[in-house]
Formats: sequence, structure tokens, C-alpha cells
Amino acid sequence: MPPPGGFEAIRYKRNLPLRGPSGLVILGGVTAVCAYGFYRVGKGNLEKRELQREKVWSRIHLVPLLLAEGDRDAYRRQQAALEREREIMKDVPGWEPGKSVYNNPSHRPTETIVVI
Repeated sequence: MPPPGGFEAIRYKRNLPLRGPSGLVILGGVTAVCAYGFYRVGKGNLEKRELQREKVWSRIHLVPLLLAEGDRDAYRRQQAALEREREIMKDVPGWEPGKSVYNNPSHRPTETIVVI
């Protein structure tokens, strides 16, 4: 016969410890990491855009300086070429250094085109 009050309850449930965070905690963590990553990407894009703008403006401001430097260099080379021509052709009577041999007044010096 059973004892008074009945037998003890049989423990059939497995007693397993919790193994790691729950799915909701993992989802929250992944969401937080992704949000922080997108934040950093956005800040990086702003920084890259600012650097690009700075580069464009620095090039715009350097164009007159580079043009002037190119003009000075072209003038120096032209004067050196005239001096060489003067030295080489000094024994030829009637030779004028720098004058076109084609006698064509429509000849123009080279032009420089700046493409930005």
C-alpha cells in the first residue's frame, strides 16, 4: 500500500544548465553591431566626400600657378631656342632668328588647353 500522502513525485525533467545567451539577446547584439557599422560607414563617407571636395578646390586654386609656371617654362625654352638658332646661323647672311621660314603670318605659337 502507498504511504500516507502518496509517493514522492518522480523527477523526469532533464536538468540541463543554460548554454549561452538566448536568441533574442544574440539578435539584439547583431543589430547593435550592424547599426554601429553603418554609423561608421556613414562617417567615413562624409570624410571621403570632404577630402574629395578639398582636393578639387586645391586643384582649382593651383591651376593659375601651374599655367604661369608653364608659360615661364615655354618662354625660357623659346628664348633658349632663339639663342641656339642665332649661334648656329650666325654665318648665314640675311638670316633673322625666330622668323618663320615659310613667310606665313598666320602661324601662331602653340596653345595650351587646360582640362579640369
